[in-house]
Amino acid sequence: MFIFVLNCGSSSFKYQLLDMAGEHRVAAGLVERIGLKDSVLAYEPANGDKVVEVADIANHEMAIKKVLNKLVDPQVGVIKSLADITAIGHRVVHGADKFSGSVRIDAAVLAALRENIPLAPLHNPANITGIEAMMHALPGVANVGVFDTAFHATMPVESYLYAVPYEWYERHHVRRYGFHGTSHRFVSERAAQMLGIGADQFNCITCHMGNGSSYTAIKGGKSYDTSMGMTPLEGMVMGTRCGDIDAGIPTFLAANVNMSFADIDNALNKKSGLLGISGVSSDMRDLHKAAGEGHVRARLAIDVLRHRALKYIGAYAIQLGRVDAIVFTGGIGENDIDFRGSVVDRLGLLGIRLDAAANRVRGKEAVISSADSPIKVLVVPTNEELVIARDTRDIVLQ
Repeated sequence: MFIFVLNCGSSSFKYQLLDMAGEHRVAAGLVERIGLKDSVLAYEPANGDKVVEVADIANHEMAIKKVLNKLVDPQVGVIKSLADITAIGHRVVHGADKFSGSVRIDAAVLAALRENIPLAPLHNPANITGIEAMMHALPGVANVGVFDTAFHATMPVESYLYAVPYEWYERHHVRRYGFHGTSHRFVSERAAQMLGIGADQFNCITCHMGNGSSYTAIKGGKSYDTSMGMTPLEGMVMGTRCGDIDAGIPTFLAANVNMSFADIDNALNKKSGLLGISGVSSDMRDLHKAAGEGHVRARLAIDVLRHRALKYIGAYAIQLGRVDAIVFTGGIGENDIDFRGSVVDRLGLLGIRLDAAANRVRGKEAVISSADSPIKVLVVPTNEELVIARDTRDIVLQ
C-alpha cells in the first residue's frame, strides 16, 4: 500500500510517498514559489539522485501533476502507475473543536475546514487548496485529514479555557487548541518505546523546537497541556513569532503608535521572536555565530529562548506530578547541541544531569541524560509524515 502525504503551504508544499508494507519512504520532495516566476520542484527517490527543476508553475494543481508525473516517470519514478496510490494524507493545521481525530475528507469536512479559516488564516486556506488539487488530480482516491490540533483534544478544561468572558468560548470557540500534535504524539510514543514504558503510563514533556516551537505536558500518553493556544502565536519564543506577551500590547500599539491591527498581527507573527530580539536572524545557527562574535542582541535572543524553555518545563513538571522524560525534537531540539545542553544543565533541581558526551548528537535518537538521572532526557527526531500515513492507512482500511 502506497500513501501520498501532502503538507501544503500558500506557495509551496512538501510531500512524501510511503510504502506502508515496511513503513519506509520511497520518494520525497518540495515544490516552492508556486504561482511565481521560476518555481522550484525538488524530487528525491529513496534509491536515486535528487532532481531539481526550475519552471513557472502557475498553481498547486499544476505542481501536484508535475510531482505525480515524477513518481511514474520511466527514468526516476518509484511506482508503475498512479493507481498504486491507495490514499492521500493531508496535514491540516486547525481542526478547532470539530475534529478530535483524523477523518476521511468529504464535502462536509471541507465545509468545516472553511469555517475554521478565521482560526488559522495563514494555514487552513493552503491546506484546503492542497486537498482540492489532489481531488482533481486523483479523482476517486481517498483523502484523509490529519489535524495538528487533534492530539490536544484530550486536554482538560482547566488547560484549554482562557480567563475571558465565558460567552466568548460558548459563542466564538475562543479556547486553547494547541498545534504540532502529530509531532508531539510521534516523539512521545517513540520515547516511551525507547524507555520500555507503556504509552498509557508515560508522563513526559515534549519540546518541539523549530522555527515554530511548542512544548506539551503529556500525562498517561495523552496531551494534558500545551504552550500554543487558539492560534500558533502563543507560547514559546519562536523564529519570527513572539510567543507569550501581555495581551494589552496590541491595544497599546494601536492607540499610541498609530499601528493598524493588521500591522501589529504581521509584526507579532513575522518580525518578532528570535528575529525581533536579535535583529540578525530567526535561525539559531546564525545567532550562535553572531553571539560568538560578540553580538549582544544575538546572545540576548538565545538567553530569552532558554529562559522561556525553562519556564515551561518547570511549570509542566509541577502539573504532571511525575515526569518520566523530557524529549527534544524539531530542527533546534534535534540539532542544537549547545542550546539543548544549556537547558538541561539548568534542570538540576529536578535531579536531572546531562551526559555531555551523549549530547553530542544531531538528528539521531539518543538518551542524553546521565545513567543515574531520575528523569531521562531524550532526543527523538520527529516524523510527522509517518503519523499522517499511518492514520490515513488505518482510516481507509476501516
